[in-house]
Amino acid sequence: MEQYKKEFIDFMVSCGVLKFGSFTLKSGRQSPFFMNAGGYVSGGQLARLGEYYARAIHDNFGDDIDVFFGPAYKGIPLAVAAAIAYSRLYGKEIRYCADRKEEKDHGADKGSILGYKIKDGDRVLIIEDVTTSGKSIDEVYPKIKAMESAPGAITIVGEIVSLDRQERAPDSDKSALSTITEKYGFPARAIVSMEDVVRALYTEGSRTLITEEIKAQLDAYYAEWGCSR
Repeated sequence: MEQYKKEFIDFMVSCGVLKFGSFTLKSGRQSPFFMNAGGYVSGGQLARLGEYYARAIHDNFGDDIDVFFGPAYKGIPLAVAAAIAYSRLYGKEIRYCADRKEEKDHGADKGSILGYKIKDGDRVLIIEDVTTSGKSIDEVYPKIKAMESAPGAITIVGEIVSLDRQERAPDSDKSALSTITEKYGFPARAIVSMEDVVRALYTEGSRTLITEEIKAQLDAYYAEWGCSR
């Protein structure tokens, strides 16, 4: 595992973004862990978060990207932080863009889009915190494609999230990221996976966060909800 991935796992824990215990997910599942990007609240935290995203984006997608799209609301600061970090680390200016939950009907920037207005020829990367079902892409994809003048004029390069939960999406035996790739044809990646987390905090770690009890709960959870790939 790359060093920055190990550091990112420790960073999520230290910021209170990744927690272990008992949590009810939006899907109704009872999970022994929970990840919430809303826990990044300071400038320093966002600066470091942007660097982790930028490194993972560079590793997985390279430099042939024009726009980072952050779905409202949590994706907005992620896209901004990643764009700032990418410029500093790799010397490339990538624009940021986001959708509005409610369309703005006044001013020079009225409409449903915040930030850069995507145009034909742009290559767009979607940035999110985590996805369990992949439903958010079902909302985001048509918004991006609606900005092109002809089919295929705008390319969605892929999607990246903080954490791959590695559990099957609803009505599927595959993970949400695999489901997205199969449905839309672009790669969906994560900075780290839950397999990475267990390796760092349990297999090779101190086992103070993922204790024997938590590990047993994780094993039981994945026995029920784990994905085939």
